[in-house]
Amino acid sequence: MRPYSLPRITGLLVTAGLFMHATAGAAETPGAPALGDRLANAGLSLTLDYTGEAAANPSGGLRQGNAYAGQLHAGADADLERILGLDGTILHAALTQRHGRNLAADAIGNNTSVQEVYGLQNLHLLTLTLEKRLLDGRVDMEVGRMVANAAFLNNPLYCHFQTNAICGNPVFVNHVSNYTSAPGSSWAGRVKADLTDTLYAHVGAYEANPRDQSPTGHGLHFGTDGATGVVVPFELGYAPGGWASSLPGHYQVGGWYDSSTYSDPLNDAMGRPSVLTGRPGMTEAGRWGASGRFDQVVWRSASNPARTLSVFGVAMASVSGRAVEDRYFALGVVQTGLVEGRDQDTLGLVVTEQRFSDLTLARIAAARASVGSTVSAARHEVMMELAYGMQVTSGVRVSPNLQYIVNPDVIARPFTRDNPADAFVVGLKFTVDIAHILRGVSL
Repeated sequence: MRPYSLPRITGLLVTAGLFMHATAGAAETPGAPALGDRLANAGLSLTLDYTGEAAANPSGGLRQGNAYAGQLHAGADADLERILGLDGTILHAALTQRHGRNLAADAIGNNTSVQEVYGLQNLHLLTLTLEKRLLDGRVDMEVGRMVANAAFLNNPLYCHFQTNAICGNPVFVNHVSNYTSAPGSSWAGRVKADLTDTLYAHVGAYEANPRDQSPTGHGLHFGTDGATGVVVPFELGYAPGGWASSLPGHYQVGGWYDSSTYSDPLNDAMGRPSVLTGRPGMTEAGRWGASGRFDQVVWRSASNPARTLSVFGVAMASVSGRAVEDRYFALGVVQTGLVEGRDQDTLGLVVTEQRFSDLTLARIAAARASVGSTVSAARHEVMMELAYGMQVTSGVRVSPNLQYIVNPDVIARPFTRDNPADAFVVGLKFTVDIAHILRGVSL
């Protein structure tokens, strides 16, 4: 019998979830409690969902191609107050299994994926933490194995899109620090405190360890050997009017300090371009970055409060250290409930810009000169996406999208003699919330 690979098991789970959704009504027993209610009464909340992202570039890039990437996500939250009597304490655990290919690397040439679920394509521990809430929830603490972008530099609006330029966090921070993003978890701790009803402070510390980010790792290396430092994100947030506002908004300023070691983007230990010598980049340590973000609901239908128009923006910059990029900007808009009767559908547009540093341009120039090319690399890369999110059923969402990349970079392919043509990308993102479908099944 042919063995079942993880991607094949993933496909079977998705198919089973869709089948259960189609047959749940027939399976229900009148008067019997739903599975979700039984679990909630036991203090458990389960998550099981699958996200698939297909992309093709009919024009532009290094060549034409297509790719598919997928992620199965499974998790559980245990309310230890209900189970063990520990006030305000929750145990979080989650795994991801990723598979597939990266169109940006395979065919386009740019360093930012157009499929945000690509990265660490294996079975990986995403979360194993204890969370404690104090002072009526005004102080929230969490420790264990986790990723920084689960708590910092994240926003629900960002993942209405498929591009990794914004979902699940602005990609700039990953290019200029050892900031941890899903699913590459590490030892960490964070504290968030509500200073007033509208103002909060949030700070964390996340171990930087190359072993945790290795393509062959599974997030199960619990030792600290190999650690090179810590990444400390921090943020001060303001929510005018609070969550009860009819037009809620959130404004954050902050940044990060990365004490860990990293390779110089240009020179080796001898001061020569490492791209030519083949030796590792000179070891550096310590770098800072700054960020400012906002999101704001600017319109809400008087007759149907579910219909809203939201805008968001991000500005980030490298403050110190030898950086691949200097700065990053993003601006987006999301309309929820574009038409009556489709209250959960969304239409969104986002534009991001990454500005590459002099060090990056010098590295590419040195590589091109060695093969007889004098073509200068572009300093700015602009990525755009127009996406429509369709809530097909309560547990199934489909989002066709169009992406356009101006000046795809060649950071990963510096010996390319010319700049890739601007790339047009056709994408399709879908999510099946298997746990949501199963929660309504009666037992």
